[in-house]
Amino acid sequence: MEVTTENFQSVVIERSHELPVVVDFWADWCAPCRQLGPVLEQAVQARAGQIELVKVDTDANQQLAIDYRIQSIPAVKAFRDGKVAAEFVGAQPPAAVEQFLDSLLPSEAEVLTAQGGEASLRQALALEPARADAAVPLAKLLYARGELDEALTVLAPIDGSFAADGLRARIELVRAEQPDLSTAFAALDGGDADSALDELLGALPAAGSARDTVRRAIVGILDELGTESELARSARRRLATALY
Repeated sequence: MEVTTENFQSVVIERSHELPVVVDFWADWCAPCRQLGPVLEQAVQARAGQIELVKVDTDANQQLAIDYRIQSIPAVKAFRDGKVAAEFVGAQPPAAVEQFLDSLLPSEAEVLTAQGGEASLRQALALEPARADAAVPLAKLLYARGELDEALTVLAPIDGSFAADGLRARIELVRAEQPDLSTAFAALDGGDADSALDELLGALPAAGSARDTVRRAIVGILDELGTESELARSARRRLATALY
């Protein structure tokens, strides 16, 4: 499919939020482009709708070539979630093209994680034990069943995840029973993050040795709310005031 400056936004950028879109920047006079084109087409067709391939004639769409800094062709750029995720320049052998396309597809663990459900999450972690996006929801399921030791075991390999560390902190607080934050956690489980954060933040000044554990639990909740949440932004300001 030939793409132009006029439809690039819809055909490439917007579509790449649904599946990877590979853009082949080429020109009719370019012999390596004519060599690479059929290799790309065959490899994409073999992936049965998992990837889309489009072509941009750089002579006819010079602004696109400028926007994406095309200095030599063929130039291939793969878009995911509206951004360039991978790229290469020059005609590549079929094996290299195959490897490039495969790198754009979700791993088996990613597919299982997206499916959700306990069995799928366990399978995902068996393949990739350090996947926070699988470990956290599975640990939550275990926590809800009262299987706290197993929840901690699932979370143990996870580094660099505020959500995972926040859940670990919550388990530590539940076991310690002091301070008593059962009302806050019940509100959180009931979908009332506002009330939960209000109580947790209110507990900080008198938390004593558990102060940092409460902080970690709060940070975990804020991480799951996301940076766009007004509630999270407000709670971060309150947390900073309480701590400093």
